[in-house]
Amino acid sequence: MIYIHIPFCKQKCSYCNFHFSTSLNFKDEMIHAMKTEIMLRKDELQNKTLKSLYFGGGTPSILSVDEISSLMDEVLRYFSFDKDIEITLEANPDDLDKNFLKQLSGTPVNRLSIGTQSFFEEDLKLMNRAHNASEAESSIKRAQDFGFENLSIDLIYGSPTSNLEIWKENLHKTIALEVPHISSYALTVEPKTALENWISKGKIKSPKEEEQNREFYYLSDFLKDHGFEHYEVSNFARPGFYSRHNSAYWKYREYLGIGPSAHSYNGFDVRSWNVANNQQYIKKLNDKTLAKEEEILSREDQFNEMIMIGLRTIWGVDLTSLKNKFSDQIWEDFQTEIKAKIEEGILIIEDDHLKIPEKHWFMADGIASDLFLV
Repeated sequence: MIYIHIPFCKQKCSYCNFHFSTSLNFKDEMIHAMKTEIMLRKDELQNKTLKSLYFGGGTPSILSVDEISSLMDEVLRYFSFDKDIEITLEANPDDLDKNFLKQLSGTPVNRLSIGTQSFFEEDLKLMNRAHNASEAESSIKRAQDFGFENLSIDLIYGSPTSNLEIWKENLHKTIALEVPHISSYALTVEPKTALENWISKGKIKSPKEEEQNREFYYLSDFLKDHGFEHYEVSNFARPGFYSRHNSAYWKYREYLGIGPSAHSYNGFDVRSWNVANNQQYIKKLNDKTLAKEEEILSREDQFNEMIMIGLRTIWGVDLTSLKNKFSDQIWEDFQTEIKAKIEEGILIIEDDHLKIPEKHWFMADGIASDLFLV
């Protein structure tokens, strides 16, 4: 599978620390550089038939449909698309006008991930989103009108401008709009963001973990009551609408990341990442040089990743695979580590898979980190 990072946005959201630029001055050069990278790295994926292609960002919908199509055409020069391929485009609601959607419906893109975040104006203003509450709703309806039924939306809970009642209304609206996939995250305060600055100066209150905890479990219960499956800590889907792309990440499959700051993984022991600087990325690729660094994952790194990723999902950690992959000493120490947590009910074993019961999922990362090799 291939991930293509589009490093442009109209404006900077208050909570975001991803890599992107609000200047489109070098957009053409960037697209050219990405095509060059696809060509240079075409042999890194063993499977030449793609089951997933994902345009993330940044804001991929800031590109024209012709530009998106030209990147897909470049991919098709070196790879083929599986007959059932999932091609996802992340999009902001304000970009999804009738003209854009009409053109996009004529391309192979068959899944939209819409950065809705909230259907309430106060939330969107705090987040400095480019769209308003009306666009949050209308963009979903327009996408459906143009045949995009495989939709995912992002929702953020635990904002200082929100509360449980507002959160409930957000979820009721989502159900009414018949969205089949939801990715939902607690508002986090990242370093060097506007949100961190506002909180440090006392302009707004810091998110409260106990409120986020309550809203997370309401979210889970509510969506399950409406036919959704909670298949990863932050992801919910109706049957048949799991994100194939993200599910492959969580199952340790190989993937190729194209674009500045994009990561890649060979499915075993090598992880690489591109420079998080647009100008450096373009310059390197203009010289037909890859703009990436890589590391060989240690046994400890591989073990820790299997634990962290697996315990965030309904699939859990395959204990047979874990035992076969690592030394007897690591396995024995691990058995000792999990024993107390199993007795406490924080961990369970089902069909030889180690899992966190869903009632403890809000603390999944902390539980997993207690099991890491150091």
